[in-house]
Amino acid sequence: MEGGKRAEEAAGPSCAGTNQEMPHHPNEEEDEETEDEKEEDEHDFETDHHQNTTFQPGPLLPLKDQIERDKEDESLRRWKEKLLGCLESDFDGQVDPEVKFHSIGIVSEDFGEVVTPLPLNENQNARVLFTLREGSHYQLKLKFSVLHNIVSGLKYSNTVWKGGIQVDQSKGMLGTFAPQKEPYEHALKEEVTPSGVLARGVYSAKLKFEDDDRRCHMELKYSFEIKKCI
Repeated sequence: MEGGKRAEEAAGPSCAGTNQEMPHHPNEEEDEETEDEKEEDEHDFETDHHQNTTFQPGPLLPLKDQIERDKEDESLRRWKEKLLGCLESDFDGQVDPEVKFHSIGIVSEDFGEVVTPLPLNENQNARVLFTLREGSHYQLKLKFSVLHNIVSGLKYSNTVWKGGIQVDQSKGMLGTFAPQKEPYEHALKEEVTPSGVLARGVYSAKLKFEDDDRRCHMELKYSFEIKKCI
């Protein structure tokens, strides 16, 4: 018996001991794979998050269809009619909105406000619409109507050149507008004319209006002049 016991001790751990898991030490290659997997997961998350948060405007519906949807809800129907202006003349089934510009004004501390009707004729395209002093503050002011449907995300860009070289560009958002009987008036953000000898002279500019569907509603080319401050 003693001989058998010594034989078992010499043989090493029992069978139960052989089933114990050895501690695992990851090598550098496994670490790199783990970091790569994390980066891929983070990239996938960012991509999915961007796709989920990117605004995509829904399909346009004629005004009449928008009014008649959920018409069993009286309060919602009245709210829609108030929002959309309830213009019977626009219930013609036309889907695409139309923005009709009536005038462009220039508001300045130099001379108050000067309004020019739109569209410009050929003679007006060739001449200077307004003159400003160097270093003066001014705003462009638009008067327009919205027809047929809601225009979503109406925005503008105003690009200015002097001697064929682009010297300035400004952009801004006007907003979303529903058809209504009375025209809208909207002033663009205030600008300041440059100062100095090189700033004086005649400039050409292009004012462009687009909506969320990249539909261009107006592209206006005009000229203005900056003179010495007296």
